[in-house]
Amino acid sequence: MNALTPMPADIATPEALRASLAETAAAVESAIDSLLIRPTGAEAILFDAMRYASLGGGKRLRGYLAVQVAALFGADRNAALRTAASVEMLHAYSLVHDDLPSMDDDDLRRGQPSTHRKFDEATAILAGDALQTSAFEILAAPATHPDATIRANLVLALAQASGANGMVGGQVIDMQGEGKSLGLDQVRRLHALKTGALLRYAAISGAILGNASPEDTARIAAYGRDLGTAFQIADDVLDATASAEELGKTAGKDLAAGKSTYVSLLGIEGATREAKRLCQEACAHLEAFGPSAAHLKALALFVVERRN
Repeated sequence: MNALTPMPADIATPEALRASLAETAAAVESAIDSLLIRPTGAEAILFDAMRYASLGGGKRLRGYLAVQVAALFGADRNAALRTAASVEMLHAYSLVHDDLPSMDDDDLRRGQPSTHRKFDEATAILAGDALQTSAFEILAAPATHPDATIRANLVLALAQASGANGMVGGQVIDMQGEGKSLGLDQVRRLHALKTGALLRYAAISGAILGNASPEDTARIAAYGRDLGTAFQIADDVLDATASAEELGKTAGKDLAAGKSTYVSLLGIEGATREAKRLCQEACAHLEAFGPSAAHLKALALFVVERRN
């Protein structure tokens, strides 16, 4: 990666990670499909929009984190997949609303028309609302875990990560920052809330399911935090360097909107170095788990080297 420090030896190969990502993505997709059964009544169009927004695309990184960390602590596979489906549905809601004309006004998502373009703006808003509430419904259901305390902890952690002190708060800061010059600390906080909080939650959800010790949960939380920041920095670099065809969404949006980003503050080379440093930090938090965390370490490398 770079000359800072060598990557750990017990890291999964790119081929092994790709296979693991594909297998988990298919399993999470199947879980979402089974949870969003289309009714026959007049509300069916709402489910069509929900399914359109949440099925058939994406890397499923948040779902992958939930499943992999749950496996690290020996949690039930079905519980992990339901939790993964939940966080992916919450993420899908955020993308639907993020693309709206009143937000980022983007007509393209994952190489397809955004939900408000495929349906209409009102249906997209309602589909996002319903995906959000469905995410919490899934976590609260006994089918996710027999222990009500664990279910409550999942619900609480997701609410904290996605609400006013997490993702939604970050979105407000992002909107207010358009056309303004934000400092590096402000940009870090913005993205720690808007992007990092949900990625961090996805990681610790697996620790919650596995009833991990406070020490191990803290390690996973630190990993998720650094992974989330590295992911966002890589996203900023891609927005500045990749094409719309590579991204599957509109390229150059940050520059056009006059947003302060890691790239605008550090330059492309500086931002890339910072992403790589955080990748190494994320891997260091997993050293206590040895080879069992090989795929999670490889994921940290993947998020900074991806092209979409």
